[in-house]
Amino acid sequence: MTDYPKLLKPEEIKIHRFFVTPVAQVAHPAAEILNQVLKEEIAQNQAENSNGVRHSNEGGWQSTADFNQWPGEGAVALTAFAKELAYELTAVSHPEHGLVMPEFDWNINAWVNINYTGNANALHAHPGAFWSCVYWVDDGSSEEEPNVGGELQFRDPRGVLPSMYNPELKMRIEGCLSAGLTTSITPKSGSIAMFPSWLLHSVNLYTGTRPRISIAFNFSL
Repeated sequence: MTDYPKLLKPEEIKIHRFFVTPVAQVAHPAAEILNQVLKEEIAQNQAENSNGVRHSNEGGWQSTADFNQWPGEGAVALTAFAKELAYELTAVSHPEHGLVMPEFDWNINAWVNINYTGNANALHAHPGAFWSCVYWVDDGSSEEEPNVGGELQFRDPRGVLPSMYNPELKMRIEGCLSAGLTTSITPKSGSIAMFPSWLLHSVNLYTGTRPRISIAFNFSL
């Protein structure tokens, strides 16, 4: 009878992460100056359009979806930065050359969100877009209030299936512990997070005393 090895060597296990859903996050290199300029431009727009609009926002104020057309230098600079990120994360499938860099112009719509104490954003996606992102002008935190809630929460696109068999069982694999549940990003002033527009997401209840200011973008063809 053949004597087979009895010991599994964990270091020899190769994990394939198929069907990965990317969420890219990066800080703006001149965030401190940019955010001050953006706050002034946003304050002016809010004063001129105090009623705002309502979509996924549960309370707070939301601008019309034309932020990318605002003439201010802050809006122009942030739109250019977000557009550059969208291009960097995108490839076009060419029949002869495979994946190539995109050369098209994105169609963009963007808007400002201001959440006050007790505000949130309901679960939603962005139909008709390819990439969506959010930039935090002011996350609302401080040394006195380091934990202010309002996390950007993503729902597992596979639904509850990975946790249906037994919710107590977890995949002991890096990046897989939240399978069937949700994963959150804590907002940070000056950073931007970009994700596929079909990915369901929401914003948890915000508890800070200073207004939370963010700007959302959609990129489509």
